[in-house]
Amino acid sequence: MLFWKGGFMKIIMLGAGSAMTSCLYNTCFLIDDVGKYFLVDGGGGNQIFVQLKKAGVSPFDVRDIFVTHKHMDHLLGVLWMVRFICQEMKNGRYEGDARIYGNNDTISILKEIAEKLLFSKQIQYLGTRLKLIAVNDGEELEINGRRFVFFDIGSEKAPQSGFMMSLDDGKRLVCCGDEPCSRQGEKYAENCDWLMHEAFCLFSESDFFRPYEKKHSTARDACENAERLGVKNLILYHTEESHLSDRKFLYTEEGRKYFSGNIFVPDDLETIEI
Repeated sequence: MLFWKGGFMKIIMLGAGSAMTSCLYNTCFLIDDVGKYFLVDGGGGNQIFVQLKKAGVSPFDVRDIFVTHKHMDHLLGVLWMVRFICQEMKNGRYEGDARIYGNNDTISILKEIAEKLLFSKQIQYLGTRLKLIAVNDGEELEINGRRFVFFDIGSEKAPQSGFMMSLDDGKRLVCCGDEPCSRQGEKYAENCDWLMHEAFCLFSESDFFRPYEKKHSTARDACENAERLGVKNLILYHTEESHLSDRKFLYTEEGRKYFSGNIFVPDDLETIEI
């Protein structure tokens, strides 16, 4: 846990659900670096504003956004953020600049959709004060005073990126996107302190949910990956929602048979101190 200035770094899980969930919001989260925010994905709609409000975070304070890939359950909430930011810039209420990061494919799609669906006055700052930054495989950037390395996860469905974020004392947080940790991501995830890994369902229910047809993994698969890579803390997200009342228990119980570190199965709006 990183403490300074009377605060700590934390992950706020705005949504923990997969694409078709209705009781869980689609997967997206904030990294709160003591009031400096890094938003990862936006879920599938304008509920992103509801989730931010419930988390006690103003959308005016979200200046850096990363979009893992172009699927609608990750991208459309970001489109609403584009509208909000550009509109408030036009109204003179949004000071300074903001930035959206993603691979070339995702940034191109986001720009194209914004130009087709929004009025020109709503996006007049898109590309200028709201900067669209395409990141390549292995590219390093400094964001909020932290070193980030973005990487292509090697998805067969659509170009998708993950990232490694430097913490204090040489520690690292790695996000694999919404597919299993791939060979491309392993060099970043190996021996990392925090790994964010999707777990679409329980392995015991894989015949019903068929995660492998969607290029997803189970709680067991994610934990086996984390154990093999020497990960210390594992966050499981992007799940189905049939077990809302006992999801934490079931996913943790299945996972701990294969992973010796700490397992976190966050609900929507849950905070994890890192």
